[in-house]
Amino acid sequence: MEFHDFLALLALHDKCNLRMIEARGITKSYEDIKVLKGVDLHISQGEIVSIVGASGAGKSTLLHILGTLDRPDSGSFAINQQDLQKLSTRQLAAFRNKHIGFIFQFHNLLPEFSAKENVCIPAYIAGQKETQAEARAKELLDFLGLNHRMDHKPSQLSGGEQQRVAVARALMNKPDVIFADEPSGNLDSANSKELHKLFFTLREQFNQTFIIVTHNEELAQMSDRKLVMRDGKIIE
Repeated sequence: MEFHDFLALLALHDKCNLRMIEARGITKSYEDIKVLKGVDLHISQGEIVSIVGASGAGKSTLLHILGTLDRPDSGSFAINQQDLQKLSTRQLAAFRNKHIGFIFQFHNLLPEFSAKENVCIPAYIAGQKETQAEARAKELLDFLGLNHRMDHKPSQLSGGEQQRVAVARALMNKPDVIFADEPSGNLDSANSKELHKLFFTLREQFNQTFIIVTHNEELAQMSDRKLVMRDGKIIE
């Protein structure tokens, strides 16, 4: 191995070990119910991490807090060294749009818009020009094998195709991290496997970071790390 190749490999190793997310002592209650009871975790750049546990363990609540959709009662957390507790609601929304992507179980596509238009929405919110947004959307849909479906509305797409559109939308603004909440929960086994493979392809191509809440044991076992939650805490 040449010395410059060694340096390039070392730089890639360092990049992949950068702390993308740091969370300490995260708590959350709803009325008298304590949902999160002091969660600590760290996620490195380029990691695919699954969070598993029984229903009611606090998985989705933790995901929503890390994704800035909700605020913790106490504790601290940062994404790319940005202390999110210090941001106003408006600043959080701007940060979320630029740095975070989401994939949900039921896709959450707008039925009146085409696949391409759905993918463009995060870019429009960020103030990008229409031509720039459409070019990026076409690039993503082509990469995901949907170049022939980009003008179709969600009702004209299969479940697997709808989920790939949702993945493209999550990638639209080149986010630092993608949060996925039961992403294969509404798919059959064949489409679930394809989605799982896609996550790893995206990591290989773009060093994309994923945090995935799932009941799918196959996906959990494929991940770089599996975090198990029970009664509002990460137990392993």
